[in-house]
Amino acid sequence: MSTGRIQFAEQDGTFVLKFVGEVRLTLCSALDATIERIFTALNFNAIVIDLTETLSIDSTTLGLLAKLSILSRQKIGLLPTVVTTQEDITRLLESMGFDQVFNIIGKPIPCPDCLTDLPSQDQTEEVVRVKVLEAHKILMGLNDSNHEAFHDLVHALERH
Repeated sequence: MSTGRIQFAEQDGTFVLKFVGEVRLTLCSALDATIERIFTALNFNAIVIDLTETLSIDSTTLGLLAKLSILSRQKIGLLPTVVTTQEDITRLLESMGFDQVFNIIGKPIPCPDCLTDLPSQDQTEEVVRVKVLEAHKILMGLNDSNHEAFHDLVHALERH
């Protein structure tokens, strides 16, 4: 069982996603549904992902964050902001090429009091496999290093 959670708030035209603890695959269905919800709204001026309380984050979650950035640039021409104060998380983001698709800042910002946990979503194994595949294909597209790192996993998921 994951010890992490993702919280969400919308305040004054800003969508905030706060990742707390160990954020893993088990939270990805709720995250993906929230990403879809954000882009059906289209009435916002900023997206902030707060990773200041994130202990670890898996590659599927990173792939969904990359999807969020790509959709944001395509649909509204906005580069989302990631807030990270932990060196290991910052290093991970930079190694994945996130500095090219996000504004990464190292200074905490005030977080809305109205954050609520994303609801858990039970998904079939096939739905989860498709989400994992999509997330890793997105990560592979960010840079050559990611392409090399995730090629075998993507190939295995496509064969399954």
